[in-house]
Amino acid sequence: MKILELNFEKTWRGGERQTLYNIIGFLAEKNEVDLVCRKGFQLENEAQKAKVKVISFSNIIQVFWFLCTKAKAYEVIHAQTSHILTYCLLSKPFHQKKIVFSRRVDFLPKGFFTKIKYLKTDKIIAVSKAVKNTLELFCKRKDIEVISDVAIAKKLDIHKTKRFLEDLNIPNSKFIIGTIAALDKSKDPLTTIRAICELKKQRDDFVVLHFGDGPLFDLCVQAIKDYNLENQYFLFGFKPNVEDYYSLFDVFVLNSVEEGLGSSILDAFLYKVPVVGTKTGGIIELLENGRGKACDIQAEKEIANGINLLLSKRSESRKFQIENAYNYVILQHSLETISQKYLSVFIKC
Repeated sequence: MKILELNFEKTWRGGERQTLYNIIGFLAEKNEVDLVCRKGFQLENEAQKAKVKVISFSNIIQVFWFLCTKAKAYEVIHAQTSHILTYCLLSKPFHQKKIVFSRRVDFLPKGFFTKIKYLKTDKIIAVSKAVKNTLELFCKRKDIEVISDVAIAKKLDIHKTKRFLEDLNIPNSKFIIGTIAALDKSKDPLTTIRAICELKKQRDDFVVLHFGDGPLFDLCVQAIKDYNLENQYFLFGFKPNVEDYYSLFDVFVLNSVEEGLGSSILDAFLYKVPVVGTKTGGIIELLENGRGKACDIQAEKEIANGINLLLSKRSESRKFQIENAYNYVILQHSLETISQKYLSVFIKC
């Protein structure tokens, strides 16, 4: 099968990483796959390193022209974002190919034309049941498939992270609470900071390492100062190969108010880090059956208690949670499993 993958985002976040994983999985199953992406950004760089055929453009008009003139050479066009889906559909009179759209965010879409766009898409894939339910509510489609994200373990650079802690002068006696989340409203970093303030009332033997950039950076810096957490809560922005830092974490925290899935939680499962997350979107599905501690949204005291419990629970129950989560991610989120689910949908549509 000849597949065209499209993702025109400037960022390197979960959706971009999953785009690359999809391509790698399809190639492993002996398909021919090309990627259309934005020129000069990290998705292009990562795809080139993975020896993926990349067709990159500087602006969306160039992408639209490519779709009008070249997309007919492919059997399936797979749009990885709602933005790029628009141009796949507008160009369909020229290429007449099946269009599949993967949606990874859980907020309710808006607008008449967005609804028409989703109804005209040949097949929609939701990353979680929560996303599927949101889309069904919006566009009344009953044929939406649920295919989750891929999780791939890599060899972690523990020497780099050891030096990282040494540079920060963090003693070995301190527990490390980690979070990898953008500093934006959907990830709710201010509640995370407030939860750490609550945790500090119970214990003082920890630090927080927060990786991620975003528009709330200045507010987060101010909140850390207001709660006197400068020596315990550290913001590091974007870090390449951020997975390496899971080797440091004693607990992983994701306090989103809105989350399609939460692929960083899958990484925590892979690297055997216990998780505290919020009861929203796909996070609920990931943490069910004892795979993590689920807390109410914006409930800083409950989140603090959950972190405290996992830091204190150096016992068989903690070990069960970690192994339960690890076995789940290995069985349900492998590259082969997810790739075959996608390819089955491609063939049927």
